[in-house]
Amino acid sequence: MYALLIRIAADYAMIPIVLIGAYALIFKIPKGHRLKSYSTILVAGLTAYLFAKLVGSVFQPDSLRPFELLGKSAGASYLNNAGFPSDHILFASVLTCAVWFETKQKTITWIMIILTIIVGVGRVLALVHTPIDVIGGVIFALFGSLWYLNCKDKK
Repeated sequence: MYALLIRIAADYAMIPIVLIGAYALIFKIPKGHRLKSYSTILVAGLTAYLFAKLVGSVFQPDSLRPFELLGKSAGASYLNNAGFPSDHILFASVLTCAVWFETKQKTITWIMIILTIIVGVGRVLALVHTPIDVIGGVIFALFGSLWYLNCKDKK
């Protein structure tokens, strides 16, 4: 039962994050502002992803994932790489930032923040990431979010 809860937190909590984010970005952005908003979201997300991958290619806190170090099975899905930064958290955080900056929907944003924290804790408990991998994903997403500050004055 414990393993199932961890799996739900680590993997399946991404589903409501994506669905809630899609709902907010489709229905809470006024029609006349969608192209500009979607362009900014795309550039912010790609910047976060590119920067995360560049840094991850030269900096890896550990060469093995926690489950490999402990000789256990992974408790969640993972890509065959060293794990820094967490792609799950990077994606969830980019979506959460997009919803916040482009819709200003506080309730939806807080729900997404809570779900993102649940995914992060789940990824660590599933032994597929370390806390630094999860924190790294959030930091790179926030780095990409600097685009929103740049575009805010131009709207």
